[in-house]
Amino acid sequence: MRDPALDRLLFALADLWRAEPRPEAEATAQALTATQIATPLRPGPPGPHDAAIRALLAGKGPLAEATLALFERLPWGTNPVDAQVGPYAAIFAVAELLGPDGPIPAPDLRMGFFYQAPGTYYPLHNHDADETYVILAGSAVWTAGDDTRLRGAGEVIHHPSRLPHAFAAGPEGLLAVWRWSGDINTHSYGFTEDPALGVA
Repeated sequence: MRDPALDRLLFALADLWRAEPRPEAEATAQALTATQIATPLRPGPPGPHDAAIRALLAGKGPLAEATLALFERLPWGTNPVDAQVGPYAAIFAVAELLGPDGPIPAPDLRMGFFYQAPGTYYPLHNHDADETYVILAGSAVWTAGDDTRLRGAGEVIHHPSRLPHAFAAGPEGLLAVWRWSGDINTHSYGFTEDPALGVA
């Protein structure tokens, strides 16, 4: 039996990715809507950022409403690169929906939600995967290679493989969806020299 709340969210996410003009985005949309859920979504333990994420989503349109309706069942705390982020894990939350170990299995794609707390900085990092973020709510001063600028809701940012990128979340925090394609291994994920920190 289909889950109407889950279908609503997955089809809204698929529509979002279909607006990105890349074949990998279309493949992500197809995987979200055509792949059988391997692990049923069940309520998880509360997280430290839950209230802030809910507040960011409130009144932000159909995708935000679909996310809120399923919020407690989303796999928050499933960050595929947890082992590499060290002390920065406390400033954000990730829910991976699609991937090799996600509730929606995909051997060569990853996709999920990303939240970062207000006023925090996640330093320059890179990885082998190509990556796209779509900001759902909030804002960040976003660095992608040599480009640093304020980004807000509705913006799409693409990082080719190995491009260093960093986020300084704005006063409301940042909520986005992300997807990986290409070489989606997690062992290549790491921090790079960051002038904003003054250390390597």
